[in-house]
Amino acid sequence: HMPNMDGLEATREIMNTTPTPIVIVTASTRGGDVERSMELLGAGALEVMMKPPSPGSPDFDAAAKRLIATVKSMAQVKVVRHRRPAPEGDLQAFVQAIVQPIDRSRKTADATTNRAAIVAIAASTGGPAALHFLLANLPGDFAPPILVVQHITEGFSAGLASWLDSASSFRVKLAEHEEKLAPQTVYLAPDARHLGVGSRGAIVLADEPLIEGFRPSATYLFNSVGKAFGDTAIAVILTGMGDDGVQGLRTIHRLGGRVIAQDEKTSIVFGMPGAAIAAGLADFILPIDAIPSRLAELQNSIAKP
Repeated sequence: HMPNMDGLEATREIMNTTPTPIVIVTASTRGGDVERSMELLGAGALEVMMKPPSPGSPDFDAAAKRLIATVKSMAQVKVVRHRRPAPEGDLQAFVQAIVQPIDRSRKTADATTNRAAIVAIAASTGGPAALHFLLANLPGDFAPPILVVQHITEGFSAGLASWLDSASSFRVKLAEHEEKLAPQTVYLAPDARHLGVGSRGAIVLADEPLIEGFRPSATYLFNSVGKAFGDTAIAVILTGMGDDGVQGLRTIHRLGGRVIAQDEKTSIVFGMPGAAIAAGLADFILPIDAIPSRLAELQNSIAKP
């Protein structure tokens, strides 16, 4: 809502001319404003946060500390130049500034012979843009349900789901406790709830304690999916700080599932995928543009339970 040049245009200009880590601070979680915040992340911003309340609020000190810690943390990220996007494809052009275009001539998978039962994805810093690209470039007949844990400030999960829903032919929604998994549907972890699956193939949302500082936790997701689906599970760990998810990936790896880690070149932050690779848990280390086609191949190559 800035005059003359709004936040989106300012972010594009900064990332095109003087690449700089950007943290978006907003006072609004209304639908349209949240989706605009997601566009800012797609244009190169690293994080979005709620504006701290007034100094008289009992929540001020904690919110101020979170903001300061986030700014200090994001200041360490080495960002890349984002060339000005073509008018018809903001996010696509953003991703193509750091990776090669995806090969659209590839054959899509036949959903009727699908053998992979589920895909679990985790991401943190840089994740919204990576998720947007991945979902936009999966073949439309990709059948397995997809569960996603994205570390994001509370209040923005619903807007993220709506933004991702517009990116592809898949249905993207916030997960609901005990709902049955459906094909060609993406389930996003809601605010402050762990996301997993039960033994009968239904969503589990849990209020259990934080795991290594996170709720939702990628480790909770991967551990749950691995136990429920074994060697028919595919895990994808994308750009993000820290090592959330690594312990859960051990379960998927031990039970015969496949693990894809985003490579360093196309990761905004190589923490999470780098930790998975260092632990020897990644079956495939791929640039973001190669992950959709590999998922399409894997959905037919994993043995049925």
